[in-house]
Amino acid sequence: MSVQGAIPVLTYHAMNVNGNDPESNDHVALASDLESLLAHHWEIVPLIDAVRSLFEGAIPMPPRAVAISFDDGSWFDWYDLDHPVHGRQRGMAGILRDFRERHRVRVHATSFVIVSPDARAELDRTCMLGCGWWGHEWWSEATREGLVAIESHSFDHNHHTLTRTAFGEAPTGRFDGVVTETLAEAEIVAASRWLDAAVPGRRTRLLAYPYGQSSRFLREDFLPRRRADHGLLAAFGTEPRAMTALDDRWNLPRLVCGADWRSSDELMRRIEAG
Repeated sequence: MSVQGAIPVLTYHAMNVNGNDPESNDHVALASDLESLLAHHWEIVPLIDAVRSLFEGAIPMPPRAVAISFDDGSWFDWYDLDHPVHGRQRGMAGILRDFRERHRVRVHATSFVIVSPDARAELDRTCMLGCGWWGHEWWSEATREGLVAIESHSFDHNHHTLTRTAFGEAPTGRFDGVVTETLAEAEIVAASRWLDAAVPGRRTRLLAYPYGQSSRFLREDFLPRRRADHGLLAAFGTEPRAMTALDDRWNLPRLVCGADWRSSDELMRRIEAG
């Protein structure tokens, strides 16, 4: 059985569309997993509420609470899109709405978005399909609806395909190299401030580390010391287990679809085990 007070956080990448079955398509996986969660009496809660419940005790949680997150913040999180190889894909938000309407239950997800418009435009060409499907115009609409919360996945992800990142000459493709005040401000504080200004009606409260990687400097020094500047309540890595109140709030665990489970049955076994 699940550990008392533990809350699994499930992570999906909507751009993972390499087929049309749960093992190759995170949209199909999400739809299947939602049904399994309901059948096994798990209740989906907003991720920010789960964090506040564990670390502030202000929001009561159901005994079998689970939170859902998406990474990167592309159009696949929000819109139905015609994939050139694998056909029409129901957006992640549409999958959530379908589930909510079918079962009349509460559902919510948090999208950790790459903040920089320039980085997203370049990543759209280098990592996706080059269709201009990584704009941020939907983030305000999502905030107004309240189905998908928008949070930070850093300013530019320090992605290895970008021509230029905030890391300058330092190696790309990693995030545990954030070991200076200047770099932390560029990747984390700047991301919070940009989101707060660009998306009305919300404040940045959560961060998901790119690649699940963080530095000791971030976890033990910068994030707790500079809370007034970045505004965050917690940050997430990718250690594959449920989070508890005993965890470091600056390195909370998440389970990642495809890496930590490949079917709904496997997911249920993982989260039931705690």
